[in-house]
Amino acid sequence: MIDDVLKVFRKLDSKDLRILTGIEIGMKNFEWVPLEEIRKYTKLSFDKLEFRLLRLFRSNMVVGTKTPYEGYQIYFDGYDALALNTFVKRGSVSAIGDEIGVGKESVVHEAIREPELAIADPIPVIIKFHREGRTSFKRVKRVRDHLVDREHFSWIYAARLAAKREYDIMQTLYDKVSIPKPLDHNRHAIVMAPAKGSILVKTRLLEPEWVLDEILSQIKVVYSLGIIHSDLSEYNIFVSDEGVEFIDWPQYVTVDHPHADELLERDVSNVLAHFRRKYDLGKDMGEVISQIKEDV
Repeated sequence: MIDDVLKVFRKLDSKDLRILTGIEIGMKNFEWVPLEEIRKYTKLSFDKLEFRLLRLFRSNMVVGTKTPYEGYQIYFDGYDALALNTFVKRGSVSAIGDEIGVGKESVVHEAIREPELAIADPIPVIIKFHREGRTSFKRVKRVRDHLVDREHFSWIYAARLAAKREYDIMQTLYDKVSIPKPLDHNRHAIVMAPAKGSILVKTRLLEPEWVLDEILSQIKVVYSLGIIHSDLSEYNIFVSDEGVEFIDWPQYVTVDHPHADELLERDVSNVLAHFRRKYDLGKDMGEVISQIKEDV
């Protein structure tokens, strides 16, 4: 839980953060980073290093093993702390609030950042911590095209790559597609503006036909830019009086992907099924797909 991370984060000093960074770097080459490798990076004596590692272990910042040698991995709490430290230094985040979303592969929290002018109110933002690889490295590797050629694989790599991938595509799409504004990225975390309105699955629409047309229009815009969301549903579409916004982009594919047509159809099918089920609104799947691809 982020509350536990924050309690520990406030007590971490530069040496603790350097230990966490050393383990993070070491995990590129080791499943369990040897104590000697951490010592080389931190330049701490073994006694001081082991004392601090024990404290980090008890705080769930790291996990360790004694077999076949003494080694350590950074845990999600420790990785969260490193990302938060960077965001705070950059001024991207000044305080974190409640958890507002949790799934198999991410945790989302409310936060604020300080305004540029001291007299202005704090600016609300969202922090999304990616959690890819937390439950099953093999499953994540199997279903993520961008991981299939990676031999040495850790949850750090999966979560970090997913966050970078999502942040990069959000930067590309923002100003062209209705998505929250991406603000900052570090490691496995993204800071972004809050999505406008409420999530579709929990919203009772007064004008469902208008909203459905807005969603299909945005899918067409995304497709015209050579992109398919590939994980779109009522769970990652926000609705407001201004229109709709799509979130959760790490699984996007390009239109030249070998399964592009299948993934586009799945996105559209998910959307149409929701409106048919909840509002008895029907549209022909073939016609919708043709309209999306028209003039592209």
